[in-house]
Amino acid sequence: MSAILCLITCKTPVNNKVLKGPDNSWIEELTIEQLQQGYKEHKYTISDIVKIYMDRITEIDKNGPKLNSIIMINPDAPDIAKELDRGLADGKARGPLYGVPVVLKDNIDTHDRMPTTAGATALRNSFPKTDSYVAKKLREAGAIIIAKSNLSEWANFRAMMSSSGWSGIGGQTRNPYVLDRNPCGSSSGSGVAVSANLCMVAIGTETNGSIVCPSNNNEIVGIKPTVGLISRSGIIPISFTQDTPGPMGRTVEDVAITLGALTGFDSSDSKTLSSQGKYQTDYTKFLKKDGLNGKRIGLLKKAMGFSDKVDTLMNKTIAYLKANGAEVIEIEFPKGENYGAYRVPGLENRSIAG
Repeated sequence: MSAILCLITCKTPVNNKVLKGPDNSWIEELTIEQLQQGYKEHKYTISDIVKIYMDRITEIDKNGPKLNSIIMINPDAPDIAKELDRGLADGKARGPLYGVPVVLKDNIDTHDRMPTTAGATALRNSFPKTDSYVAKKLREAGAIIIAKSNLSEWANFRAMMSSSGWSGIGGQTRNPYVLDRNPCGSSSGSGVAVSANLCMVAIGTETNGSIVCPSNNNEIVGIKPTVGLISRSGIIPISFTQDTPGPMGRTVEDVAITLGALTGFDSSDSKTLSSQGKYQTDYTKFLKKDGLNGKRIGLLKKAMGFSDKVDTLMNKTIAYLKANGAEVIEIEFPKGENYGAYRVPGLENRSIAG
C-alpha cells in the first residue's frame, strides 16, 4: 500500500487552560484500545462517552475559544449510543470501532438528520438519501458519527485566493494551538476536532494535501491512502484520479485501526477494483516499533532556512530519524513547467490544495 503518513508527536494544546475542563479532561488523549477496555471493565458507558464529547464540542468549539471545527452535531448520537450500550450488555458488541465517536468531514454523505453541505450555503438543506460508503463502513464497524466537521468550502476548490479552513456555513476554523494561525485545509475541521479532543478519530478527504496538511498543522496523525483503497462513493468530488478519504487521529495505531475498517471493494467506485485481493481489514499487524529502520526519507533542503525555530525542530527530527535507523536523503524540489500550479488567463500561477 502506498500511503503518505504524517506522524506527529501528540501534545496537549498550548492554551490548555481554555481547552481542559475539570469534569471531562480525563478523556483527553484516550486511545481506541483504552476506550474499549473501559467499556469492557464497565468504567463508563458508550452514552457517557458520547455525552462527554458532545459537551466538549459545546464548551470548546462553540462557546469557549470557538474553534469552529464542527458544522453540526448529530442529534441522533445519544440514541445511537443507547442502542450500542444495549448491544454491549447483550454481548453483541462487534466491530473494530465499536463505541468510538467519529467526526466526518462535511463533504461526506450521511443518511440522517445532518445535511452534507461541503461548507456551502447552496447545500445548507441538502440531505442525502443514502449513506456514503465511508459512513456505511463506519456504522458497520460500530462507530458513532457524532458530528460533521467544517472544511475549506468545496474542499478548497472554489477560488484561487480561498482561505484555509473557511466556509460559508461554518466560518473560519481555528488552530487549537494558536488560535490565529492556519489550521490548514481542506480537512481543517477534522484535524482540529481530533487535536482538541472533540472526538476520538475523524475522517478527512484529500486531493492534494488536505489530510496531511491539517494533520501537520494540528499535530495529529493522518493517512492519505492510495486512491482506490477506500471508496469515494457519496463524497462530493474534485478529481477522479486523486480524491480519497482517509483517517485522522492522535496515534498511529488509532489511524491504522480506522483505516482497516474503511477498506473494501465498492461497485460504485471503479477505482476500488485495483484494491481487490490487496486491501487489508487490519493494518495494526504492520505496526512496528523499529519501523524506521532501513527506510529512506527525503528531505527537501530548500524548505529550510526561513525560521530558526522551525529549522531547530527539523534538525531534531532528522537526528531522531537517523537514530532510529532511517536514511535521510537531501533532495531538490521537482522541476517541470507549471509544476504544482494552475494556469489561469489573466492571473499569475497559484498553487491550490483540496
